[in-house]
Amino acid sequence: MAQLGAMALDGGDPRLSNKEGEFAGQGIVAYTRPQMRALHDKSITFEEYHYFALQSRAEEDSNHRMVKNGSETRGFLSTIIPGKGPSSVESDENRHGSMIPPVNLSVPDRRASVTDEEWTNASRAIRTATVGAIFYLITTDILGPFGLPYAFATTGWGPGVALYTVFGFLAGVSGWLLWECFMGLDSYQYPVKSYGDMAFRLYGQWARYMFNILQTIQLICSVAAIIISNGEALSEASKFKLCYAICCLVWALAGFFLGQIRTLQKFGWLANFAIWINLMIMFITMGVAAHSLPLYSASGSSAGYSVNPDLVTPNAAGVYPAVTHSAGLPDPSNFGSAINGLMQAVYAYGGAMLFTEFMAEMKRPHDFLKSMWGAQIFIYICYMLYGLFMYGYQGQYVQNPTYLGIAPYNWQTAGNVLAMVSALIAAALYGNIGVKVLYNNIAVEFFRAPPLTDKTGKLLWAALIPIYWSIAFIIGAAVPDFSGFISIISALCIIQFTYSFPPFLHIAFNIKRNALRGGEGFDPATGQVSLQDRGVKRLMRGFMAGNWYLNVWNIFYLLGALVTAGLGMWAAVENLILIYAEPQLNAFGCHSPLDVSS
Repeated sequence: MAQLGAMALDGGDPRLSNKEGEFAGQGIVAYTRPQMRALHDKSITFEEYHYFALQSRAEEDSNHRMVKNGSETRGFLSTIIPGKGPSSVESDENRHGSMIPPVNLSVPDRRASVTDEEWTNASRAIRTATVGAIFYLITTDILGPFGLPYAFATTGWGPGVALYTVFGFLAGVSGWLLWECFMGLDSYQYPVKSYGDMAFRLYGQWARYMFNILQTIQLICSVAAIIISNGEALSEASKFKLCYAICCLVWALAGFFLGQIRTLQKFGWLANFAIWINLMIMFITMGVAAHSLPLYSASGSSAGYSVNPDLVTPNAAGVYPAVTHSAGLPDPSNFGSAINGLMQAVYAYGGAMLFTEFMAEMKRPHDFLKSMWGAQIFIYICYMLYGLFMYGYQGQYVQNPTYLGIAPYNWQTAGNVLAMVSALIAAALYGNIGVKVLYNNIAVEFFRAPPLTDKTGKLLWAALIPIYWSIAFIIGAAVPDFSGFISIISALCIIQFTYSFPPFLHIAFNIKRNALRGGEGFDPATGQVSLQDRGVKRLMRGFMAGNWYLNVWNIFYLLGALVTAGLGMWAAVENLILIYAEPQLNAFGCHSPLDVSS
């Protein structure tokens, strides 16, 4: 660990060597302006990133005070409804966009003529998202209440409430850790555009590659999973009269058009709509469950069956057992069922993967905590209200998702249709971030593609969206029972990005920041970094300085998250062994896997 820390925390100024990234041999020896650096230049030190980050935060705070004291104060309506208010997204984009030079900023030799102001304005132009928009985006990303009653049925009242409370709080802590790293690393000169960018600035290129690969896998698999699950729901709603492959393809084609929304601020409208749809499904299923019996005919896929089949097996007269509840674990001997309930709680808050991308498009990233904690509290209330209510009425008979466990077919179909629309919006959000990760890290870096604020960049975006959704459809359709397969991907990726990686990043950030002494740091006049020590000595001093207890917490938090990820992968593999014990269908045929009549 000391070697890793020394590598991450080496404070030397490598720019004093003969290497100058993309601009080697151009006569640049000492200080190089930010716009002349390579996109991911290994010679840029933490101290330089941190210096410009502090300058950007000071500018944002100054602008915020001016707006607050002026006539453009945003009202209540502009917070509740994204885009409403005197300062619109279009005016912000046009104001900064008009000051951007008409050149492709991704091509190194063209950036030599770009002024410092033009370079920072290019970064400001993409920062349009407001607090309200990010609140809706986080809620859309995370909120998924329809598996909660199932989790409560497998864990019981007490453990269920405890798990969802603890993991909800930890997810909020992870968001705060990422926010601290972002605030200390992002700037107009060196904008942080993705999760991988923060990993690069704290640990190096290997971490960036690992983060970007895992994030890309998870996002495209999430889009694929929603295409397939929506296809299954549509085939069921059509009573299996429509070809299953067409049912899935319809949603991929819908993504071609919905994915054309480029900025997250504009996406806030759809996210707002998705939340109301989810609330409507919740209220419908709660109302129907309170006035009708559970769907006994589907007891074979209920939570009770996974815990102990006797809980939902009818007697000789065909009478099903009464609805029952459990204060603790329903069956302490069934370890696998308890782990599945635990993983439901873990995944229920798994949205931190997109937090960095959300902050990257905010007008004032400082306000991200308002959106994040507001969304987390709202989600927690929805989870507790819906999960406990449905478990109270349906007990061991609850289904996952719960709207398929209500007896009246018409209400079941209504929940199915509304859930398809909500899921499509979530998939469009995942696709939006997924394309941006690929565009910024492959198209821009290797093929010199223009920024997405450029006209050519917008046209490339329009062309890439159908390609991305087509790939997602092919991946999802080719793997039999893709929904079961993605459980392994979720354990490998979602848990890491929400619970493992935030403390992993914050340990390095906190040590580097705390290790800075008076007189140390980056000098903008010369471009040099002054440090009094380095290596293991600096590592240990940074670890023990300031809020050292937070570093200790991060280590235990990281280890606990890795153990949880291991349990999740074990449960996912065990589940897949059972699923693939029998032949499964893929989505390239017309026969729906839900149709058991033939």
